[in-house]
Amino acid sequence: MVKLKYFCFLFVFIFLFDALNLKAGKAETAEIKDLRDGKRFIKTEVYTIEEDNKILKAFEGLRVADVCDGMDAFGLHNIGLMDPEIHALWRDTKKFTHRFTGIAVTVRYMPANEPLPGKMPEKEYNKWVSNWYNELSSEPFVSLLRAGAALVIDDSDNDVGSIGSFNIMNWKLHGCVGVVTDATSRDTDEIITEGIPLYLRKAGRGIRPGRNEVESVNLPIECGGVLVRPGDVIVADGDGVICVPREYAKEVAAYARKIIEGDKSGRRELYKKLDLPEDPSVK
Repeated sequence: MVKLKYFCFLFVFIFLFDALNLKAGKAETAEIKDLRDGKRFIKTEVYTIEEDNKILKAFEGLRVADVCDGMDAFGLHNIGLMDPEIHALWRDTKKFTHRFTGIAVTVRYMPANEPLPGKMPEKEYNKWVSNWYNELSSEPFVSLLRAGAALVIDDSDNDVGSIGSFNIMNWKLHGCVGVVTDATSRDTDEIITEGIPLYLRKAGRGIRPGRNEVESVNLPIECGGVLVRPGDVIVADGDGVICVPREYAKEVAAYARKIIEGDKSGRRELYKKLDLPEDPSVK
């Protein structure tokens, strides 16, 4: 009788133990599945065009240096300052048309790992290129561009010209005020002639097919060593590029405005003493 009671107790214990483990396993499996499916931990905030316009107005005319000072004032030293290797493709030192301020729209391209088909007849090759552009390395971000948008690209370091003289004009047509990439662009002579603000690391030559694939649109990316989230403020000029986190944008702009007004006032006095005509930098 004692043995029977012992075995009954052991059976119940094992049953309950297995039941608890099974329940925990199901919960764990659901959590792991959520991670295996891919999970973003940095949220993408969505702003109205009216909200964007207010922020753009606050940053109008501000330089990277002013904005950097504004970031410092709120304890954000060296935050948002992109690698100085990311520079203006061209500079206009008369009217400063290479400068821009915009609201970030982001895209990420990754190095391709698809096997290449090798030499093909021209017709087949053109079809392969077209399919790659349409299916693997497209530009789904274009529909998100609107007046005041700054396109920020996290691209592969392949010798690839994801940006060219045609598509950058199309982005401008959709409202893009400037483009920043941590990689390359091709057709650089034509882009300079077109006068579209572009900040890049270096020139590239190859086309996207066979070289990169689009990974995500309007999600947080890394560009020039900094975090760029959709809706953040991008300021670019001859000093480089800075990304202002949206939650600090209003306060940073207000402080930066005091910096530039003081700078202009002081330099106007120096211009007078040196008998120099005023230029757009002090107006």
